[in-house]
Amino acid sequence: MKTIMVQGTTSDAGKSTLVAGLCRLAARKGMQVAPFKPQNMALNSAVTPCGGEIGRAQALQAMAAKVPLSVDFNPILLKPNSDTGAQVIVHGHALTNMEAAGYQDYKAVAMQAVLASHQRLGQSYQLCLVEGAGSPAEINLRENDIANMGFACEVNCPVIIIADIDKGGVFAHLVGTLALLSEQEQALVQGFVINRFRGDIGLLQSGLDWLEEYTGKPVLGVLPYLHDLALDAEDAVTIENRTENASLNIAVLLLPHISNHTDFDSLRLNPKVDLRYVRHGEKIGNVDLIIIPGSKNVTSDLAFLCSEGWDQEIKRHLRYQGKVLGICGGLQMLGQKIVDPLNIESSQKFTMALGLAALTTELKETKQLTNVSGHCLLNNGKVDISGYEIHCGQSEGEALKRPFLAFVEHPLGAATDGFISEDNLIAGTYLHGLFDNPDTSTAILQWASNGKFDCSGFDLAKHREAQLEKLADICEQHLNIDKIFALDV
Repeated sequence: MKTIMVQGTTSDAGKSTLVAGLCRLAARKGMQVAPFKPQNMALNSAVTPCGGEIGRAQALQAMAAKVPLSVDFNPILLKPNSDTGAQVIVHGHALTNMEAAGYQDYKAVAMQAVLASHQRLGQSYQLCLVEGAGSPAEINLRENDIANMGFACEVNCPVIIIADIDKGGVFAHLVGTLALLSEQEQALVQGFVINRFRGDIGLLQSGLDWLEEYTGKPVLGVLPYLHDLALDAEDAVTIENRTENASLNIAVLLLPHISNHTDFDSLRLNPKVDLRYVRHGEKIGNVDLIIIPGSKNVTSDLAFLCSEGWDQEIKRHLRYQGKVLGICGGLQMLGQKIVDPLNIESSQKFTMALGLAALTTELKETKQLTNVSGHCLLNNGKVDISGYEIHCGQSEGEALKRPFLAFVEHPLGAATDGFISEDNLIAGTYLHGLFDNPDTSTAILQWASNGKFDCSGFDLAKHREAQLEKLADICEQHLNIDKIFALDV
């Protein structure tokens, strides 16, 4: 298996997007291609067919490559649950929680898991396209590195470095990054890609010529700024999304440890929906639907929610017959209390919740990771619904006797999920991805608007596929693709 790695001068330089574009181009050429990220730190994740968990970016890249999801595409996933700690997920399953200092010592063990995954992929794929993390020039993180040059040196693969010209200082970023690498690492760098260029390429040419002469490395292409490219984000939340003449106004509470905010991509892209993330210091205001999203640290985020005064705003919203939807951690917050006897998420063993639903949640040691399908029971209907579960909480109580959905088949034998309140104002579910199906999305938005929503839900899968095709076309037009796929060391 041939391996090519994309590293960036900074976070958000375009690594994920470039790998996704190259994956689709390789698939077009008939190659069996595997996306790979040795170590990912993100709260957006996806569930594989085998019941493992990987970063959302690698799931997107697998879709671009037209291959089924595998835990080997992202062997180490770190999900931050505090400013200094994270849950460590190895080969798709949670191992433990670690503080940053402790994880530095664990990296040597983690590298073995990374190399094992890469070796297994080599048995089934012709090409492995690897995404680095952050920057390879972070001096304080270079010891025992497994995410960037540490991995590249271990497997001796060619490296492309991508930089974002839109932020300014692109030549300093590229030259400085290269200068901070060792001689062995510099030798692995086979070229540069410049991302998000606006304007006349002729005005950039003298800089490209200088860069190639100064470094002795070729520029493999310049990608334009893609204003309307919308793909699943690895971690960053797209905040600005105001829509004029919307049929429905939705507020999503931006919690400090919000997880899987990709749940709301189809709402954000729907031209009839005005989706707004409510941030620290902001009021929720007058909306049709308030969504409490998933969280990696429910008790901490619940305290944050209350400190912002959003709990009182939610209750006022309900008094005026507004709708509230809780997803995963949001469902747990709507209940009576959250019990954490094993300190899975925090040192608090008992937390009073919002008290808006008759249910109690206990956080368990084993995380539930499943892809599921069933029927959404809102509006007295049976609209097909599908999605995935990622949670360690188990909820019980009277509220669950009025379920949100009925499963067609559940790997663990569950018959139903979530709840709908007796007054039909509040609903909760553990299901992520519930808005991705346009029929399900329509049903939920009809419920939120009391039947007044006048358009269909957004088809996210169709949109994603069109965006991947567009991205591949742009990469083919602006990059030296033949040279990239022929790179070697």
